Amino acid sequence: MEELRRYTAALVSLLALLSLVCTGVAPGGVGRAQLKNIVRANPPAARAARQDEPSERVSRDLLELARDPETRNRKVRVILQEGDGAASALASALTAEVKAKGRFDALGAHVLELPARLVERLSEQGRARFISLDRETRAYGHVSRTTGADDVREAPGVIVNGPDGTGVGVAVIDSGIDTTHTSFLDGNNGLRVVASVDFTGEGRTDDPYGHGTHVASIVGGNARISKGAYVGIAPNANLINLRVLGAQGTGRVSSTLAALDWVLQNRTLYGVRVVNMSLGTTAVDSYRNDPVCRAVRRLVDAGIVVVAAAGNNGKDSAGNKLYGSIHSPGDEPSALTVGASNTFGTDARSDDGIASYSSRGPTRGFWTDLAGVRHHDNFIKPDLVAPGNKIVDAAAAGNYILSQNPQLDAGVSPTDARRMMYLNGTSMATPVAAGAAALMLQANPTLTPNLVKAILMYTAQPLAGFNMLEQGAGEINVEGAARLARLVRTDLSALTPLGAPMLVGAAPLPQSTIAGETFAWSQGLVLKYGFVTGTALITSYQKIYGLGVMVTDGVMVTDGVMVTDGVMVTDKTLLSSGVMVTDKIILSNGGTIGSGSVFLGSGVMVTDNFVTGSGVMVTDGVMVTDGVMVTDGTALGADAAMQALSAQTGGDNTASAPVVPDTNF
Repeated sequence: MEELRRYTAALVSLLALLSLVCTGVAPGGVGRAQLKNIVRANPPAARAARQDEPSERVSRDLLELARDPETRNRKVRVILQEGDGAASALASALTAEVKAKGRFDALGAHVLELPARLVERLSEQGRARFISLDRETRAYGHVSRTTGADDVREAPGVIVNGPDGTGVGVAVIDSGIDTTHTSFLDGNNGLRVVASVDFTGEGRTDDPYGHGTHVASIVGGNARISKGAYVGIAPNANLINLRVLGAQGTGRVSSTLAALDWVLQNRTLYGVRVVNMSLGTTAVDSYRNDPVCRAVRRLVDAGIVVVAAAGNNGKDSAGNKLYGSIHSPGDEPSALTVGASNTFGTDARSDDGIASYSSRGPTRGFWTDLAGVRHHDNFIKPDLVAPGNKIVDAAAAGNYILSQNPQLDAGVSPTDARRMMYLNGTSMATPVAAGAAALMLQANPTLTPNLVKAILMYTAQPLAGFNMLEQGAGEINVEGAARLARLVRTDLSALTPLGAPMLVGAAPLPQSTIAGETFAWSQGLVLKYGFVTGTALITSYQKIYGLGVMVTDGVMVTDGVMVTDGVMVTDKTLLSSGVMVTDKIILSNGGTIGSGSVFLGSGVMVTDNFVTGSGVMVTDGVMVTDGVMVTDGTALGADAAMQALSAQTGGDNTASAPVVPDTNF
């Protein structure tokens, strides 16, 4: 009888919500504007007006909860993204069982809590664009010399003035920053953490977990400890501390959205030009629907460089190599997505490789059509890689990671304010790129996010023996990127004609010398399903470098075929003549971006199947003979979380740079 009463109550609640949808009457009898159910078979005019709308309105994992008899009554926290007129529809939906938990006006999104069974009905109200779970987010767990950052500020034997991040704000969205650490002081002993905001609800902005402090010091730690051995990439940048991960290192998508919303509204006040996101969650939804990806796009369109970690799921617990494990928001095309390289403890780059745990592309978020067929994004990611294995940097006082793993104390100093620790992962690689972006923007404040991203890829060093799904364009080259950034004209705008001169002088020699070794730049960009090459990428202005477009927009696909594959671009809309587009994935030989052997052939990335170099076709979750697994992301499960945490604390068991003790405490 009790079960019958519960069922009856649930049915009454559902019928009440249905009546609100049909009549537009809110609780208490207050009339509202009529709300129409979404009709998916829109006429052509409506389809054209709403071409950005997804064909589905509920994320697949949330839909499964809503339809499963065992979980349909479970309360879930969801992110509702607004479409046109969604605000009034949402107001009508707020009943005793649908509760508002937060809103992000700048992003057009809301956090709601409701029984899973009501999600589909909520999606049919008004103009709700997309509803997804408020998923859990996690942190991923000698640098200035090996990346070339020191070379930006040095001449032979003499320290000279050069970019150090002065005047550039870098927002670190993470687990907090321990502002008592010496690394965050400026030359006058003032604090360079200029703002701290908590989005976890824990009411604190320090770093009890220990991840964010380490990340922030890679971006912008000063040179006061160990005579500069652990200086950050941009040691005088202003840091904005946005805490979204709690004391145990986890958070929610809604907290991340709140932080991104804050950045949009406060970017001018704090001079935020770069956002570092050394965190993420499994990419389930296509970047077109994922709420964090869409928020990242808004920031990029507003002129902010967003740097995101690729993830630490490059292998499973058995050591098998995984492809297709890029995390959100690293799967967002407009983000600069960073994988982890392994320096093996040396400043020289000739022995560098890709860390085994660094997540590989392609991106595997998906959308489902009306026939129930999944369509994966399949973009090449990461965009580049940076050192991420056994990185020594600032340790937050009394942090959880170090307390649980005392072997991570690097032994640099016994003083809390100067203590350093080891961490590993794409989380550590990401702030290297964020710091590089800050140096570039100090050198040339007019650079757009797309230009920053393009310059970093063009000047990167492809690592021999690794393919583009592992390293993107190659390993970061801060020296080359800063040098090229200085040469870019400062008067470029949306009105600049396609193909106009982009540099103030002659193109630089496309090579760099770091730690005594000279190497060639990649001289190309990874785009969508392939790559583009040509000196015109830096000598002539390309429309893909402007605001409001993506670098990937320069490559068009028609009926599954890349229309400019292997030929010079002749459709002078976004890319000028002199740019070569190629639809292949290359296994690099260490030369320029197109040098090496074919790893995946033409047209493969456009489809939903992958062919390895041995000609074996693989699909989601199928193991091939060489120990390579392709995953759609949803199959990663608990093993993925364990592997990511293991990577953060253990890394690859290879050599690390010698520790330099601090003698100034």
